[in-house]
Amino acid sequence: MDNAEHFRRFGIVLNNRVVRTPVAIASMAGWVDAEYVAARKAHVGAAFIGGYSIDEPTMQASREMEEGGRKEFLYDDPLAELARQIRRMEEIDVVCGINLRGGSPASYQTVAQEFGTRVIYEIDAHCRQEPMIRAGCGEYLLRNPETLFATVESLKKEGVTVSVKIRAGVHRDDRALARDLWQAGADILHVDLMDFGYQKLRQIRNNCPLFLIANNSITTFERMKEMLSHGADMVSLARGSDERTLAGLDAAITRYADEHGWYNAPKQLCRGGDLRALTFCCMPVKNCPLIPTLDRAGLTREEYMALKMDSVRDSPLEEGKQTCFGSLSWCCKDSSPCMFRDLTLRQIGISNPDYMRLKRDLAGMLMKRLFRSRDDTS
Repeated sequence: MDNAEHFRRFGIVLNNRVVRTPVAIASMAGWVDAEYVAARKAHVGAAFIGGYSIDEPTMQASREMEEGGRKEFLYDDPLAELARQIRRMEEIDVVCGINLRGGSPASYQTVAQEFGTRVIYEIDAHCRQEPMIRAGCGEYLLRNPETLFATVESLKKEGVTVSVKIRAGVHRDDRALARDLWQAGADILHVDLMDFGYQKLRQIRNNCPLFLIANNSITTFERMKEMLSHGADMVSLARGSDERTLAGLDAAITRYADEHGWYNAPKQLCRGGDLRALTFCCMPVKNCPLIPTLDRAGLTREEYMALKMDSVRDSPLEEGKQTCFGSLSWCCKDSSPCMFRDLTLRQIGISNPDYMRLKRDLAGMLMKRLFRSRDDTS
């Protein structure tokens, strides 16, 4: 299948490459390298290899951790090993991220200067092993976020795609952290949700427009769908990344996308959906969850209505005179029965999956307006 079909199905582009499925492999130090990915490449769209320690403080921490019984990647020349791994990942043809552990922003920038835009650079703000924390990496960065933001900024100076891997609940406020990482220039937020569940993910989605990867025990399609419908763009697996599990998730989400059009459509706002669910909301004419959501977003009712109608102008969603509010822009998702919506879709020759893809595009435009570009807010 070509990239055009993958893009039509999922609409995911990372590091300027179309991603074939919203299933990723997360890093596990000492385990996840290019050969680990090669054995599973048929069922993943992206993989974050590593973590790799890239300077003397973190390499010493890795040595200490290995002496304590943990498996680690240890090499005399980290850049030479990364070069070998990246070449192998390019042969595998899976979008590659390298999970890095460094003791200073300059260490990350040195790696980016070596490899440029060939990979996604993932900052390890996740590791909770004490030697890494003492080295100024892992959870140290969540407790000292100024260093984390400086690391993001140093990488972005090289014009590369930046991911940040975090553990939820370590920083005092994950919502504020997500906003600040976005403003610092991060592109991807990779969240180990721990025991927080989809509620934490929805909070993060409602506070930043970053590409979100949900991680931790997402090994069933039911759990995957729960994450995708509350804000995730992708899910990742580490210890659960055996070929059978990955194949099952890949097949299930592909079938779902082909049937419904929008693979990670949010629940409707009145059923606990995130901000993207504004694409399914009707006019603000009754007391419902839409009203407080608009208040929190800083939109008046009039601004919301104008924004939505401007966003669908000259598109099929502008149609629908016989619908409740005269336009498909106000109609609900395909899982909610509606004879007026379905009649309009049949009349204009649009399938339910295509309708949902149009709603996905509308949600993207709404989110762009709600989270104006960093250039506009800087």
